[in-house]
Amino acid sequence: MANAVDRTLFDITPEILELAELCNQANEIDKELYTKYEVKRGLRDVNGKGVLAGLTNISDVCAKKIVNGEEVPCKGNLYYRGYNIKDLVKGFLEAKHSGFEEVAYLLLFGDLPTEQQLHDFERLLAERRTLPPTFVRDVIMKAPSKDMMNSLSRSILSLYTYDEKADDTSIPNVLRQCLNLISQFPMLMVYGYQAYNYRQGEDLFIYAPDPDKSVAENILMMLREDRKYTKLEARILDMALVLHMDHGGGNNSTFTTHVVTSSGTDTYSTIAAAMASLKGPKHGGANIKVTQMFADMKQEVKDWEDDEEVRAYLEGVLNKERFDKKGLIYGMGHAIYSVSDPRAEIFKKFVKQLAKEKGCMEEYALYEKVEKMAPEIIAERRKMYKGVNANVDFYSGLVYSMLGIPEQLYTPIFATARIVGWSAHRLEELRNVDKIIRPAYNPLAPYRDYIELKDRK
Repeated sequence: MANAVDRTLFDITPEILELAELCNQANEIDKELYTKYEVKRGLRDVNGKGVLAGLTNISDVCAKKIVNGEEVPCKGNLYYRGYNIKDLVKGFLEAKHSGFEEVAYLLLFGDLPTEQQLHDFERLLAERRTLPPTFVRDVIMKAPSKDMMNSLSRSILSLYTYDEKADDTSIPNVLRQCLNLISQFPMLMVYGYQAYNYRQGEDLFIYAPDPDKSVAENILMMLREDRKYTKLEARILDMALVLHMDHGGGNNSTFTTHVVTSSGTDTYSTIAAAMASLKGPKHGGANIKVTQMFADMKQEVKDWEDDEEVRAYLEGVLNKERFDKKGLIYGMGHAIYSVSDPRAEIFKKFVKQLAKEKGCMEEYALYEKVEKMAPEIIAERRKMYKGVNANVDFYSGLVYSMLGIPEQLYTPIFATARIVGWSAHRLEELRNVDKIIRPAYNPLAPYRDYIELKDRK
């Protein structure tokens, strides 16, 4: 009986395949109809520009400038609350303090903190790095998932049951919930990973966070059995978190946050919905595809310094002959940036330092070669409406691998940063808009009369 249940639940049977074909037939829409009815697929126009769906003070993604009355592509810039991300990173690096807490304060409260405000905010977050009694045992350790994003989402939804004011959507209460989740996220991520490994027969080590350490330092400390890390490692992970914190209101997971918030639901459900969006390989999972592609390339390309051999591999990827046969060179191109991704530019300056510390200069040189070569090859073979450049995912996977962060945590690291942006956007939506987001869809199916069961064919 158990085997029969297993087959019914998890096997794709001939009956399911037959029904799936009916689904395909019922759901197919002629692509030309999108043009006929002027529907922007993916809420983007033919130039890739997003359809205006809202207003925000939180961040701005800039990739064009006005020249002689026309928009032309330019080097990309990212602004948090009006501050250029390049200036923010330069500021906290020169001051030699953690950037995560400072920039989180900026995104949540609208301005850079004073020294005292930053100290108080760091203390506030540190105090909230705790979980309910027995939560690790009762939630995280039981039935751990091999997928860390699903594990995190389950933990987030479970925290709802411990919150006496879970459904209160007043600004003070939602802020409290968001600060809790921002503080708890690294613990949920690392403990979920350790729990799954323990179920696979590995040693279990779970360390409490240190209130005197930054978010980046705590992640590295809790993740490593010896708790050790270098200053450069912590600095680069901290910077990675800052660069991933927000990216405008229109990116998929943040837009999801706005949409779900507009329904009036609770904070835990909202963040879990954003997590579901970020998990997708077209969004938060992109850096994993980059590292997997390079792993395949390092196996297939015998001489990493041979331009022709590297070019042949990349051409094979584009021709759907190599790697996953999808025809994509991962880490190249962005929905908005066409000249440069400012996050990738910032990242690259420090990746080389880390590669030297880790003895990975040959691998770094291969990444540099692909970064230069891929746009040329893509331009030769693809009809493009805008330029192609390395995006932030191109180098982030390499950084995480050099930091010894397991691949399963690449997207959760992204989420650990982006939850700050999601929180800021949820608070903004609650403060300003009191309407549920409900765009229109044009119906295509003709109206039909009901047919009695005995008369159907």
